[in-house]
Amino acid sequence: MDRRAQRHARRGLPGDDRLRAVPQRNRAVGMKRDSNPAPGSLRNYLRRFGNRTTVRHDVKAGLALGMHSVPDGLAAGLLAGVNPVHGLYGYLLGTAGGALATGSVFMSVQVTGAMAVVVSDVPQAHDPEQSSAVLATLALLSGLVMLGLGLARLGSLVRYIPTAVLIGFINAVALNIMLGQLDNFTGYDSQGDNRLSRALDTVLHVVQLSWSACLVGGITILLVLWLERTALGAMSMVVTVIIGSALAAALALLPFAEPVLQLNSLATVPNTLPGLSLPDISLVPELVLPALSLALVGLVQGAGISGSIANPDGRFPDPSADFRGQGVANLAASMFQGMPVGGSMSATSLVRAAGSKSALANLVAAAVIAVTILALGPVIGLVAMPALAGLLMLVGFRTLKIHDMLMVWRTGPIQAAVIAVTFVLTLLIPLQYSVLTGVGLAIILHISRQANRTVVKRWIFDSGTVLPREAAPPATLAAGDLVVLVPYGSLFFAAAPVFEKQLPEIPTRCERAVVVIRLRGKEDLGSTFIRTLESYARKLSEAGGTLLLSGLSQRAFEQFVTTGAISALGREHIFLAREHVGESLSEAIAFAEVWQRS
Repeated sequence: MDRRAQRHARRGLPGDDRLRAVPQRNRAVGMKRDSNPAPGSLRNYLRRFGNRTTVRHDVKAGLALGMHSVPDGLAAGLLAGVNPVHGLYGYLLGTAGGALATGSVFMSVQVTGAMAVVVSDVPQAHDPEQSSAVLATLALLSGLVMLGLGLARLGSLVRYIPTAVLIGFINAVALNIMLGQLDNFTGYDSQGDNRLSRALDTVLHVVQLSWSACLVGGITILLVLWLERTALGAMSMVVTVIIGSALAAALALLPFAEPVLQLNSLATVPNTLPGLSLPDISLVPELVLPALSLALVGLVQGAGISGSIANPDGRFPDPSADFRGQGVANLAASMFQGMPVGGSMSATSLVRAAGSKSALANLVAAAVIAVTILALGPVIGLVAMPALAGLLMLVGFRTLKIHDMLMVWRTGPIQAAVIAVTFVLTLLIPLQYSVLTGVGLAIILHISRQANRTVVKRWIFDSGTVLPREAAPPATLAAGDLVVLVPYGSLFFAAAPVFEKQLPEIPTRCERAVVVIRLRGKEDLGSTFIRTLESYARKLSEAGGTLLLSGLSQRAFEQFVTTGAISALGREHIFLAREHVGESLSEAIAFAEVWQRS
């Protein structure tokens, strides 16, 4: 190709020449680089961090996320009721680990509000002497669960959690976030067994609230609402915390003002990166349950990112790969004083909105967090607690999905009951129990739905037609009947009673009656369903009729053999599936007609 043709190819004229010219140009320009190429898998992995054309965008987005994550990480630790530094370390390690290991290029792995609330309900986490070990053990166990599910390629499991359970849980967590910060926002030390009772105690003692703390928290919220509409954008949270903390320091100079609690009154913020802090294996038995809850919450929230934000190549990431990445991030957090972490939709949306083009943005964000800790550790300790509480209360309010709750409530009584139970339990009992209760409720609901979807239809072959018409099964069999039945839906153990109720009633005598049940496509019948068929076959035989099964797969047939049910039905009454659809059923009908005439 001459130079003129190559110029046209690069401009896109014509298309076929362009496709041939690009590899030529790449060989000419990149020959030196390709003379010692990296392995294909490594080269594919490195693509997640973009190229020279995307660096500027990623650095800008990473700076925005990193600066935003510093107050957010401290707030997460505060929400969990632990040393806020652990929340900051969780953000640092989670963001870096997620950037390196998740299947989603853009996923930001951080301490989510829901996970922080779960940690806050773990009593052992509030013991200053073992708090670090407890958090490390929780992160380790959660990471192992996430990693194990990812390696087993079980990323699709979250699809089985009903929307009613998720929406009820999310809205209750949002309310818990707001109620849990009333003490820090108002400066009043409330009393009560749960967040609702403590909130009520705060309302009943409104005269004892600190007006200084309420002023700082209230102004913080108003400033966020105003500044986020300006050019500051994602940086508005950082600026707001600085202004709120400065206001608290100014109020402390007034002789009549009550002092506002600062972060350094709870914990010392070091200007060093986190050191090694190993989990305590002796704590595993008592932390297994909350760790499972944390893993579930993190995975559900991460799955929302996997299914809604595509990678740069336009394809959605594999949820199982994201499971593995979140597991790796938690293992890193467990070794270096971080809280358990999971996929954060808010952080991921922020870094995307800030212009990120690759996973490099999250690495830059982690570097910004690290530099901030090293350079401004003591200064971070001056952050006013009501300012952080105000941010969290605003986050909680924005997490509420009232419209979604009303939609689910109007769907039907079962959905309304599920969302109500999940919502109330999440408010009243520790979250690790409410999460698993919600999962149990989801399993029961799923089984109930699948069982109730099992329908039995009768196929009637009219003379002169090839295709059958469907009708309801007869209520009772009569002598000489030939009834072809086709079950639709799952035939697992809970569906067996539903299936049995739809079968025709067997009278005392029904000579030469034949029931043919078509089971094509039913690979795994289960012992409960097989026993149901076995019982029906015996009753029908005693009344003078017989039961035939058509379309059985080899796997289903072997189940009849291994369970011994084959003796009740008879091998000659089972017709295995053929390559051509309907052939097995035709054989069964022909056998039935011969049997009736014999």
